Amino acid sequence: MAVYSKELLSGSTDGQMIKVAATSTPGTTIHTAHATAKDEIHIWAVNSDTVARKLTIEFGGATPPDDTIELTIQPEAGLLLVVPGLPLTNSKVVKAFAASADKILIGGYVNRIT
Repeated sequence: MAVYSKELLSGSTDGQMIKVAATSTPGTTIHTAHATAKDEIHIWAVNSDTVARKLTIEFGGATPPDDTIELTIQPEAGLLLVVPGLPLTNSKVVKAFAASADKILIGGYVNRIT
């Protein structure tokens, strides 16, 4: 039987939001998946700026379009779901970069399935 455990994003400090500092690849590290267990990753983003900003999630790699999720985050729109529980394993890394440094914040959690 599978066992689920709720984990913090590995790029977070004590579960706090992660500030996306990178403006190009390689992005700011959001989470590194477990080596053998499956990580079901849930990520939300918020834009602290006064203008819309493009966000790129590098999901397990950096090759567009295979590994990238791109979206525009509107200002003052609250938390927007950007990764709705997609699975990742084998120590693959989720990174993010944005059109402007330190304006997009990322939060979330991982359901680790063993």
